[in-house]
Parts: sequence; C-alpha cells; structure tokens
Amino acid sequence: MAALSSLGKYKDFGLLITRIGLGLSFIFLHGYPKLSGGLETWTAVGSAMNNVGIDFYPAVWGFLAGFTEAVGGLLLLLGLFYRPACLFLAFTMLVAGMNHLAMGEGLTGAAHAFELLVVFVGLMFVGPGKYSVDKR
Repeated sequence: MAALSSLGKYKDFGLLITRIGLGLSFIFLHGYPKLSGGLETWTAVGSAMNNVGIDFYPAVWGFLAGFTEAVGGLLLLLGLFYRPACLFLAFTMLVAGMNHLAMGEGLTGAAHAFELLVVFVGLMFVGPGKYSVDKR
C-alpha cells in the first residue's frame, strides 16, 4: 500500500511511541507494584534469582527487580541512559522468563518475559531515536 510505505520517514516517531508505551507499562504495571508491595513481595520476586544460582538476600534482588522496572521504564520513556536501561531490563526479563519455566509454566507462561527480552535487546541496538534526552 502506498499510504503505508511513507511511514518509514517517521522511524524516530515510531521509536518514541514504543518508548512511551513500554516505559509507562514498566513503571506502572511492573515496577511500581513490586516496589510498593514491600518486603514480602520483594522476597517472593527476588527468589527467582535461585534459578541463576543466587540464593542470598532475595528481598534485595526483588527490590532491585522492581527498581529496575520502575526506573528503567522511566529512563526508557525519556531516552536517558537508554542502552544501559535496556540492558538491565533485558536481564530482568531473562530472570523472569527462567522463573516461569522453573515454575513449570512452560514456554506459554514464559513467553511474555522472553518476548520483552528480545524487544529490549533489539532496542539496545537501535537506540532511542532523535526524540530523546540522549539524542546524538
């Protein structure tokens, strides 16, 4: 379709839409609920690190997961420290996906986390686009 072929001129706007959508989702649907859940939630979330051989201080790891999702989502939205934020978010999604597999949920249960892992790795290579604080 000719009307859709011209959208390639708006790649940076497409990245902005992606950053805003993912950023808001990670701030409000993933990070903030974990952070506000307190010690019990942090311990439950942090126990996922057992899947990578880390079995100490699960509350700290759970807090860091929530912090990564909330602050990483904000950084993603702004396009600030973009690539490090994508790296931390990708690692968090790797651990989340491995946890879903370890809980016996199979690929269907882990799919969302692994899909987001792929998205964050891809965004790390693409960069934030020109409508960002980090623009170059």
